[in-house]
Amino acid sequence: MTDSEFISSKKYPCVVIAGRPNVGKSTLFNRLLRQRRSITDPVPGVTRDPVSSIWDLDGHKITLTDTGGIDYSDADFASLITDKSFQTLEKGDVILLLLDGKELTGEDEFVIQKMRRFTDKIILVINKLDSPEKDDLLWNFKGMGFSRIVGISSSQGRNIDVLTDEIKKLLADRFTACDDGDNGADDDADGQNEDLVNARISHIKLSIIGKPNTGKSTLLNRLTGDDRSIVSDIPGTTRDVIEGTFSYRDIKYTVYDTAGIRRKKKVTDDIEYYSVNRAIGSIDHAEVVLLMIDSLEGLTDQDKKIAYQIVKKGRGVVIVLNKWDMMPHTPNAERAMRDRLSFLFPILDFAPVVTISAREGQGIDKLMDTIFKVRRQLFTRISTSELNKAVREWVDDYPVPSAKGIRYKIRYATQAEVFPSRFLLFVNRPERFPDAYVSYIKNKIRKRFRLTMIPFEVEIRESVSRPREE
Repeated sequence: MTDSEFISSKKYPCVVIAGRPNVGKSTLFNRLLRQRRSITDPVPGVTRDPVSSIWDLDGHKITLTDTGGIDYSDADFASLITDKSFQTLEKGDVILLLLDGKELTGEDEFVIQKMRRFTDKIILVINKLDSPEKDDLLWNFKGMGFSRIVGISSSQGRNIDVLTDEIKKLLADRFTACDDGDNGADDDADGQNEDLVNARISHIKLSIIGKPNTGKSTLLNRLTGDDRSIVSDIPGTTRDVIEGTFSYRDIKYTVYDTAGIRRKKKVTDDIEYYSVNRAIGSIDHAEVVLLMIDSLEGLTDQDKKIAYQIVKKGRGVVIVLNKWDMMPHTPNAERAMRDRLSFLFPILDFAPVVTISAREGQGIDKLMDTIFKVRRQLFTRISTSELNKAVREWVDDYPVPSAKGIRYKIRYATQAEVFPSRFLLFVNRPERFPDAYVSYIKNKIRKRFRLTMIPFEVEIRESVSRPREE
């Protein structure tokens, strides 16, 4: 796959929040968005990867980004986080340089010197000025050479309106340019609508989930063509849910990279607890989940628990066997792995399996084609008349078995909903209706209507009156 096949677009003006660790960047990020998007904690260095979200500022859509912070200490990940922060700053149209109003440290002054090259787009934001009495502290920062300076309290929401006015002034030219073109008909609605069911697919939402160190962040970076997530061999590197966008074959993709999910007894602190919960929560925002498995390690009990959550929520899932390039080259190795997964992983017997190397870019085209097929099946709707015609054929071929003198009959069937797909069988006697026959009908639906790659349910209901067929 060539890099030109993926297009990461900077559609909206970009506002980036920067500063040393623990000055309140994530709190300000959440305050501006009016939602809890970044994890906040008194422990320095909680945020590592840049976290972005679309922010509506008086009708103008802006990409708001919270960075991991600028840290020249010898703390874990400090240099990686700092490098990633500066890469993000280069792309920003406005930089909110956040300082703690209660103290001006030597580290702050060092950070400011490093930031001088961005002076034209910096707003110096002095945080933790919780009351008017503390506004005098602003004078400690007046001599730093920045023309735009605002005192706020991100935790209390104080003077946030003043800050947003300064942002709008700096972005006035960008707003005008956007208004002349397309400022924001954003079709990325959380809810589903009729357009999603249409044959033409224009947008697909993905979530990458799995245990630590399976290559989730490497895959995100590969797909977006950008080093959006920090990649490290240390488990627990990713904490927030990292969002990226790219285009492939004229389809827009939104992809979420999540924290590695470990067993509960190995989750040792509050930060990781919130990270894991957000990772599981990202399933709700996705249509197709990429369950990453380390080919060298194989399937684990934790993978099975993750799979249960995916199927429970009715999402599409692709089992991605990463690091396949490191596997021994033996005949039929891929077939053997698929058979083993099917045996150990019956809850996902429908899920397609794709082998890749995220690091080398191998197998990515096949992965993208598989994602498209799964997404299409998720929103396949079968008319009631077509479904009932098929059910009558199946019943004629293999009638519902009687039990203890009770004759079971299927009156009619219908597809109740898509995403998650759910079918209803209305029968004369729902009590003790043979489970094996329900499985028979489910397998027939899979084969006849080509729903071979997605989870769906077939429920038994008592027939009262037969509705008009579509």
